[in-house]
Amino acid sequence: MGFRDANSKGQTDKAYHMDFTRSAEHDQIAEMVAEFVDEEVKPRAATIDKADEFPADLVAEMSDLGLMGMPFPEEYDGAGLDYHTYATALSEIARGSGGLGTVVAAHTSLAGNMVYEYGSDDQKHDYLAPLSRGDDIGAFALSEAGAGSDVPAMETTAQRDGDAYVISGEKLWISNGSVADTVTVFAKTDPDAGHRGISSFIVRPAEDDGFIVAGTEDKLGDKGCPTAELRFDDMRVPADRLLGEEGDGFKHALETLNGGRITIAARSVGLARAALDDAREYAQDRDQFGQAISDFQTIQHKLADMDTKLQAAELLMHKAADLKIRGESFIKEAAQAKLYASEISREVANEGIQIHGGYGYTKDFDAERYYRDAKLNEIYEGTSEILRNTIANELLE
Repeated sequence: MGFRDANSKGQTDKAYHMDFTRSAEHDQIAEMVAEFVDEEVKPRAATIDKADEFPADLVAEMSDLGLMGMPFPEEYDGAGLDYHTYATALSEIARGSGGLGTVVAAHTSLAGNMVYEYGSDDQKHDYLAPLSRGDDIGAFALSEAGAGSDVPAMETTAQRDGDAYVISGEKLWISNGSVADTVTVFAKTDPDAGHRGISSFIVRPAEDDGFIVAGTEDKLGDKGCPTAELRFDDMRVPADRLLGEEGDGFKHALETLNGGRITIAARSVGLARAALDDAREYAQDRDQFGQAISDFQTIQHKLADMDTKLQAAELLMHKAADLKIRGESFIKEAAQAKLYASEISREVANEGIQIHGGYGYTKDFDAERYYRDAKLNEIYEGTSEILRNTIANELLE
């Protein structure tokens, strides 16, 4: 599967010749993950949602299947898969459980990718390899109470003290934060330098004194993925855990989130597919006025629109993935994929509830869970409002 650029990079009339031929490996991985989801995840999804507990056993099974380090090289114990295959696999995981999809996305696309892209070779062997194997769980600690979309407003600081940095501050809304073994943390090493004073670090909660999980959020959806508030009380981190150079952190964050948006598009695609599959099945089984409601044109039109939106979102996801694979700029394409896929996932889930009628509003059916899980896609890793700004800036540039 790939896209061929017919015009020069950066043109607004860029055209793509699309090659939809999927490799045998892609199909094999997709089928393996789909089977795992159908047999192990979907039967547990409602229980995970109700209990809101981290499904450690399912994560361990995914580790055994090589799903916790999919895009990383085998040199660092990853699976060495391309981004098309990784995005497809993640969409399958999210089809089973939105929370489990976030667990994998935060672990891989954010925490793992930070170490892979900006870590030294020693850091990759020491910290990325255990993440790739699934021996360790990763988290990405960027947001704060007063610094969500406005990253430079962060107040967490890191002061050099001999052979260590002393990190002080708080982070909020950190996926996997309470269960992580490795956390990439952003802090200001030069508070007076704005975004140029932000640096990034590898933090090990079990080893670094002063790392405190202050609590976890009770969320609308995304259950099973703990979203934590973290506090750093004069936490000493060895200086060799600095990623890159001092002042590189803001660039690290933007570039990492850009790639992460492809995986949020994948999570959105997976949830939309789950909502469509359930709605179609229900419509064929539900009789009203002496016939299945799928025989009514109004329902048929809903299903047609749901599927069309899903197909378009999946194409945008793969377009962004293809540009990333080829090493070309994919800022606009990743933003578009995430923006469109996240919004249509909510729309498709909403129509799924409507097709289910009153049953869709109850927890006896999964339709309402898809809606709750889908809403998050429009918020994290770039709100829809911020993404529209990003797309417009790329167009006007």
